[in-house]
Amino acid sequence: MTSLDAPRQPLLHDAVIALHAPTQVWSARDGDLGAAPVDGVYHGDLRHISGVRVEVDGEQPEWLSTVPADAAHVRFDAVLRQLDDAQPDPKVRLTREREVVSGRLRERLTVTSSREVDVPFTLTVRLRPDFAPLQEVKAGTATARAWQGDGRTATAGDASFEVIAPDAEIIRDGDSILLRWHLAVPARGRTSAEWTVQLSDLTLVVQGAAALAPVAAPSTDDPRLARWVARAVPDLDALRLSLPGHPDDEFFAAGAPWFLTLFGRDALWAARLALPAMPEMAGSTLRVLARLQGERVDKTSAEAPGKILHELRSDTLEMPGEGIVLPPRYYGTVDATPLWVCLLADAHERGMPEAEVRELLPALRAALGWLVGHGTASGSGFVDYIDETGHGLANQGWKDSGDSIQWRDGTLAAGPIALCEVQGYAYEAAVRGAALLDAFGEPGGDEMRDWAAALRERFRAAYWVTTPEGTYPAIALDGTGRAVDSLTSNIGHLIGTGILDADEERHCAELLLGSSMSSGFGIRTLSSEATGYWPLSYHGGSVWPHDTAIAVHGMARAGLPEQADAVVEQLIEAAEQFGYRMPELYSGDGRSNVAAPAPYPASCRPQAWSAAAAIVCAALRQAQ
Repeated sequence: MTSLDAPRQPLLHDAVIALHAPTQVWSARDGDLGAAPVDGVYHGDLRHISGVRVEVDGEQPEWLSTVPADAAHVRFDAVLRQLDDAQPDPKVRLTREREVVSGRLRERLTVTSSREVDVPFTLTVRLRPDFAPLQEVKAGTATARAWQGDGRTATAGDASFEVIAPDAEIIRDGDSILLRWHLAVPARGRTSAEWTVQLSDLTLVVQGAAALAPVAAPSTDDPRLARWVARAVPDLDALRLSLPGHPDDEFFAAGAPWFLTLFGRDALWAARLALPAMPEMAGSTLRVLARLQGERVDKTSAEAPGKILHELRSDTLEMPGEGIVLPPRYYGTVDATPLWVCLLADAHERGMPEAEVRELLPALRAALGWLVGHGTASGSGFVDYIDETGHGLANQGWKDSGDSIQWRDGTLAAGPIALCEVQGYAYEAAVRGAALLDAFGEPGGDEMRDWAAALRERFRAAYWVTTPEGTYPAIALDGTGRAVDSLTSNIGHLIGTGILDADEERHCAELLLGSSMSSGFGIRTLSSEATGYWPLSYHGGSVWPHDTAIAVHGMARAGLPEQADAVVEQLIEAAEQFGYRMPELYSGDGRSNVAAPAPYPASCRPQAWSAAAAIVCAALRQAQ
């Protein structure tokens, strides 16, 4: 197989999405589905429909514009010149309004005419059932499954959908479903047709959330920041999910299209960054993850007592071509456990009811137990990780791609890996977890503070490196205890955790604002001076909004408002370039060379922690 024949992950940057988790619809800008590999109607981890085509009198409408109203609603406008008269001005147009709610897609097709006569026409909508697993779509290897049904219903295994189209003829036409209306638009009038698909999958382990409580979004005098927040809040709303049996406890799905489920790290950081506007999400996220907290040692799933979940799926997750096979409940994350403790401390400080905090104290004790036990079981003295199965995630911090932990000369680091930011999270979790234990009359606080103090001293002795770029904390220690000397955005996560002193925090902030790390549109994941730097590398030179926002969050907590505000301004500049819907990541090209960052073409959007970045930036500006 040549590179031209090899399966490729779909590009996403130019596609149109409407979603209400766990349901999403990806299409072309004219509203039709099927031309691009990502196109489809998805529910959970399954693409139910891969193609939708609208025709009027046998011709496709000629597309004019696409206007997203919010995350779940999109309007497409077109002209119908096949129904027009001989004059040059278009007089017949089609408006296609798409609405997605959890488990349902609805479209309303309205034909409007300024002609002086009635115009008859035939409207058809052709659907192509698919039922391909999401991961096959992502890998570029998707093939349609056989399905049963008469067109009004379509079923494949545990998944199915029902087609509702009032006044339409609905038939199965080979492997497609055809909806047909015989209509007429009156002189200077309009006529409409609607069709809906109701989607079901009996294997789903997540469900759509209830109505959102009012959001107290931070106010701002900057109209650009206000527009970013106004776009981010509906995206966060559309990404809310809950678990069956606990509909009132919600969390943010990680992002579309590949991650509309529970990811521990993503849910925690999204809730933490969004805390100023959505404080209720912190408590509910904490409870959801506490229910799934590890109870036993299981190397297959990376579970351990007290450990917080990484990912929840309805079935085994296989990533074709990557050699990765993950069980439905997978615990391969090194940072979610201390981040859970940090979010609990944040929520308590922000006024989470004491009864709710008290209910989570057993989970707190278990998480702290993992931190000082299984989390440091390798004997390195630091919280580290290594995949023991050979088919799990090789890297288990937020930079989880296979080449994300590399030396300054581009060589990949060998495990076990002890990431620098994880030691910062662990230190903060131990200190603030101890304070929670004290506040609720629980024992163990002094032991956690002693452990944290020792970790801080070990960190100072082991992590600081000096290279031609300066002196800074290394991204990680490798399996031999050597400091992996790349300058990366990871040091931004240390700021505000307490593991650095005030001078060290200021020094790290200045490094992040330097020319090799600051693109002008955010903080690069890897210094442009490193051998492995590439502006479109997933974790080796790109900019991730949430990663930059975490540095903002830390700078604000560390008493570095000027540095934080400078970074906020860069994110606002980037948000403006992306129509105020921040993608998962974008290029690390410098503002001195380009007017706007290039899209990372496979970047997910909306992404919960990218959307939540708007909240923490607005909160900083409001506090000034």
